[in-house]
Amino acid sequence: MHRPPPTLRRLGWLAAAVVVLWLGGLGWFVASSLSHRADPATRTDAIVVLTGGRLRLEAGLALFAAGTAKKLFISGVNQRVDRHALLRALGPAAESAACCIVLGRAADDTFGNARETAAWMHAEGYRSLRLVTSWYHMPRSLLEFGRAMPGIAIVAYPVFAQHPDPEHWWGWHGAALLVVGEYAKYLAAWLLPVTGPGLPQPQATENARR
Repeated sequence: MHRPPPTLRRLGWLAAAVVVLWLGGLGWFVASSLSHRADPATRTDAIVVLTGGRLRLEAGLALFAAGTAKKLFISGVNQRVDRHALLRALGPAAESAACCIVLGRAADDTFGNARETAAWMHAEGYRSLRLVTSWYHMPRSLLEFGRAMPGIAIVAYPVFAQHPDPEHWWGWHGAALLVVGEYAKYLAAWLLPVTGPGLPQPQATENARR
């Protein structure tokens, strides 16, 4: 039996090393994501909720109703979503606090969430925020928000939503694919640091007083 050429063997070892590093990084990513503990007591200037995951809005509203911040900022709201309909859907607590709930409509990804929030925080003169998003999304969110707002104190508030029935095809396999996909996005964000110009001022933020 002929042994593979040295170049081919080296490529095989390199591929194996890459796989091991990737799997080790995935393990670290999951452990790091799960290590964030919700801190509902510390007061911050604002609560920031990133749309796109289950129970994020409900968690942010509950924190705001408990009096832990001056305003609630919801980043990444679809342009077609009606403000009053959204507040009604969130229940009486949201409608009664409408004066201090602000919708941001300029972001369509995590990078945009960070930039949109940074512009709003600067306009408000705020220096601290509680970031509400899904647990698996928290590492990338903290990375992007830290880059966009290096002088702002950020308190993580991960949301752990119950996953659908594991007997269905979207159960455990769907959850695993979701985490692996988020890990890939985190790596992409980590490897491509922000090098662009200054933060743009979004034009689609709605102040609740309107």
